Amino acid sequence: MICAAVLCGLLTVPAAALPEMGTLYAKSAALYADNGQELYTYHADEPLQPASVTKIMTMLLAMEALERGEVTLDTLITGSEYACSMGGTQIWLEPGEQLTLDEMLKAVAVGSANDCAVAIAEHLAGTEAAFVERMNTRAVELGCTNTQFINANGLDGIGQKTMTSARDIALISCELLRHPKILDYTGIWMDSIRGGKFALANTNKMLKSYQGLTGLKTGYIREAGFCISASAEREGLGLVAVVMAAPTKENRMADATALLNYGFANFTSYTPPADLLQPLPVTRGQADTVQPVLQDSRTFVVEKEKAAQLETQLDLPEAVKAPVAKGQPLGQLTVTSGSEILLTVPVVAAEGVEALGLKDLFFSLWGCLLG
Repeated sequence: MICAAVLCGLLTVPAAALPEMGTLYAKSAALYADNGQELYTYHADEPLQPASVTKIMTMLLAMEALERGEVTLDTLITGSEYACSMGGTQIWLEPGEQLTLDEMLKAVAVGSANDCAVAIAEHLAGTEAAFVERMNTRAVELGCTNTQFINANGLDGIGQKTMTSARDIALISCELLRHPKILDYTGIWMDSIRGGKFALANTNKMLKSYQGLTGLKTGYIREAGFCISASAEREGLGLVAVVMAAPTKENRMADATALLNYGFANFTSYTPPADLLQPLPVTRGQADTVQPVLQDSRTFVVEKEKAAQLETQLDLPEAVKAPVAKGQPLGQLTVTSGSEILLTVPVVAAEGVEALGLKDLFFSLWGCLLG
């Protein structure tokens, strides 16, 4: 599977090829397709504070733990004295209080609860410090180059502060969207926890104002300004708009809206033809053929004005020799528009094929001799 850091290089959008974005209020911004393709950036590598947008990484590690089976949504998470001591936005966890991971995720995604973010971190890694190590390691794995987390919630530490960039937040957001279950939380407008006793209202007001918005997370502290990573989907096209250090809430919403509008106006989703990849013959294998597949099978994104002229070129050998490993590179698919290459996607083996052993070869030869 192609990670976001690789995919962003597959689609190059020349600045002169598209209309200008216009003036943004924020210090930096990035627009990505949710598959990791970069569509537009504005000072996207400038290190800035993300405030509660930090929680996107916290939610990502929680969803990955959930997928690995390390926890379930019914897992009870206990609030430690340390987790309960967090300031800022919180649900006022009491030391020793237990809530399910489902409720904790809801409190983080909807209410931006700092105490619940730390409680989740402690449960998954033992301590918040150990969890932060995982956060920073995962950021590097995703291709983030300007990110250093110091905690699970984005609050300033004593003499420390989390730093990241619009591009890095976009990469983390795209990875989080690989876990569609998270949208069951980030898309909630109002809900409650503790058996209905504690109400939650989403800090992302664009859920009510922008068509197709699905999440993800807002953030604000005085030093960081107003930040957001906003995800939206229309007609099969998923986008992520990141805005960092906007002066006001209204500016943040205006910038995110402008980015998303730009994306939906100028890009469209593209899926290579399903019948394009036919089984490839295998020589001296225990199977006669192997099925080639795209290394990343998700929808890709192209400029609308070039979509009508798309052509695909498949570069594969006539046959492949066994043994073949699952995921083994077989060739590549190239998508062009006129003379311009838009996408180059690796083609790999969908399954492994073992080579024939001596016994297999003997019986095969014997069968041929007998006709």
